[in-house]
Amino acid sequence: MAACPACVALPNQEKLLPKLDPEDVVMRRVELSIPTVHCAACIAAVERSLAARPDVFGARVNLTLKRVSITAADLPDIEDELITELDGLGYPAKPLDSAVLEKSETEKAGRDLLARLGVAGFAMMNVMLLSISVWAGAEGSTRDLMHWISAAIALPVIVFSGYPFYKSAWRALRSGRLNMDVPISLAILLAGGVSLYETMEGGDHAYFDAALSLTFFLLIGRYLDFRTRAVARSAASELAALEVQKARRITDEGVEEVVPLDALREGNILAVAPGERLPADGVVTWGDSELDPSMLTGETLPQAVGEGAIVRAGMLNISGPLRIRAEGLGEETLLKQITRLVETAESTRNRYTSLAEKAAQIYAPLVHILSFTAFLGWGFATGDWRLAINIAAAVLIITCPCALGLAVPAVLAAASGRLFAQGVLLKDGVSLERLAEIDTVVFDKTGTLTTGKPALMNSKEISGRDQQVAASLAQHSAHPLSKAIAAAFSSDVELADIVEHPGFGTSGELNGEAVRLGRADWCGAKAGDQTSVWLKIGEAEPVAFLFEDQLRDEAAATVAALQGAGLSVHLLSGDVPGAVQKMAKEAGIEHWTAGATPAEKVDALMAMEQAGHKVLMVGDGLNDAAALAAAHVSISPASAVDASRSSADMIIINDDLMQIAKSHKIATASKRRIIENFSIAAVYNMISVPLALAGFATPLMAALAMSASSITVSLNSMRIGRMK
Repeated sequence: MAACPACVALPNQEKLLPKLDPEDVVMRRVELSIPTVHCAACIAAVERSLAARPDVFGARVNLTLKRVSITAADLPDIEDELITELDGLGYPAKPLDSAVLEKSETEKAGRDLLARLGVAGFAMMNVMLLSISVWAGAEGSTRDLMHWISAAIALPVIVFSGYPFYKSAWRALRSGRLNMDVPISLAILLAGGVSLYETMEGGDHAYFDAALSLTFFLLIGRYLDFRTRAVARSAASELAALEVQKARRITDEGVEEVVPLDALREGNILAVAPGERLPADGVVTWGDSELDPSMLTGETLPQAVGEGAIVRAGMLNISGPLRIRAEGLGEETLLKQITRLVETAESTRNRYTSLAEKAAQIYAPLVHILSFTAFLGWGFATGDWRLAINIAAAVLIITCPCALGLAVPAVLAAASGRLFAQGVLLKDGVSLERLAEIDTVVFDKTGTLTTGKPALMNSKEISGRDQQVAASLAQHSAHPLSKAIAAAFSSDVELADIVEHPGFGTSGELNGEAVRLGRADWCGAKAGDQTSVWLKIGEAEPVAFLFEDQLRDEAAATVAALQGAGLSVHLLSGDVPGAVQKMAKEAGIEHWTAGATPAEKVDALMAMEQAGHKVLMVGDGLNDAAALAAAHVSISPASAVDASRSSADMIIINDDLMQIAKSHKIATASKRRIIENFSIAAVYNMISVPLALAGFATPLMAALAMSASSITVSLNSMRIGRMK
């Protein structure tokens, strides 16, 4: 085993420069993983060495997680320098992925909630077994012993398992408001407190089983709600993954240097190799290539670029090396503008108030008023404050919003399970409520209504010789249209001197004649309105291979089903008018818009919202991410880019558009079930609360009634799974 670096003599370090003044620099936090730390000496060595640097203002090592959190000056290459520093100490380090950290924290929260649920369930069953002897008529010391054993089991569990409710209630009270967890916390604590008091006084009844039942059923609802929300992520964090962190800059001497993105300035000349993403918006100054714009525009066909072409950060360079002059950096790039649109849209949509929140605003104050009224009324009327507090506890338990707490999560769990079985992933439970409210559906075109894969349309019009020559050339190109030609035709023709010309096409030689497959102007042809690749053999006339994106098989049926449900359907695309109009006609969509930018898509949705419409947006490209976040509710196919899937509320896993209409039907049914559950809870309270106020219900009877209402709500919610 290697010696601990901190336990061996380290070489004398050079004297460092004086500490930077924190007021003169911008600071940032750097999180690094250091897996080899394993003792207190390691911690001291790392923290001491980092703190000695002039550009570090604090360092803290977490031995359990084996990571170090560093507050440092926001300087170029600061992260690399800190990693080098730790490597020199004998502690290899690497950057931590913030998305991974967030996922880790989410998983930890889920495990914590599940553990509390398990403990509450186990304790509840044991206390109920102990209560059987009391219910059977045990008296005196036997009864008291059962109560004390129950107290020893229940009280620690009430504290441990009820913590999520206490924490939420305290947060609400501290900010001067009430939420559903305030009466829940009071009911649990009061049931436990009254039971302990009765046990200490040798009373006939204790209600530890009631307190544990409350906690157990409420934790079920809380865990179901957590599971439906656990997959939601911010789209803005996904957009950040497209940003290039470093760039290759050409110096005045013509030398390439790798620099961080924040070191770039407008006018810098940047080198972009095939396979790299563009680090900035700018203009091509040298080279010919093709760029994949799908992450930004949603259109799948590569964009040919040459000298003078305007290019955008985040686009992928496909075929040839380029040099670009940077003209848009950092916050000025189109990618950043889309990111800001997404962040703004997400924050706006998150202001939506769910049915459960609306119920809590009315229910929580009412519960406290009823319980406190019962306590004062019985106390002053009888003078027996022990009886008064028992009746107040019964009222609080019987009105405890357990049924309300299960009303929404139980429906969401049943609906999300049904949707998943059909190939739809529900990311946010509230989106089901929003989906049930829509009156308008807006589709993107490419990759959503269409397959996103161009198909050859005129193969029967092309001669066999031309097919074989084109296939031979196409086999040597990575262009999507060339791949389509190579897949469509086989070839026995042998060509010589095959060369791919980035941004233009592929050339070769056939029996001494020059042959070309590529752009219309490069092959001596005039481009038309339709997507095409041209073949030129010697002096013969060029031959066109015409392509079209194909409407999905189920697209027209999906549009018809949505219109049949009374919804208005629109097509909103960034493609050219001719292609958009053709697809709209084939799909049966009357209202369509072409050439829309990401910002214009958001503006169009906002205009619909301001006109009083509730809009469902269906899209798949990065240019749809902001619109997906801005819509009342949104759906994305599984083939969509990461940022769009993250912006959307629901994902169609099997890429079957018909699931949109089916999901809308399930959403409307789910909303009905939620309202029915609230009605069940209301009727239960109308019957049980007067009985509790009149003193006819003990806390145990109240807990049994509460459990019955919770089971009824759960059974009603399960009807979603049996829908035809």
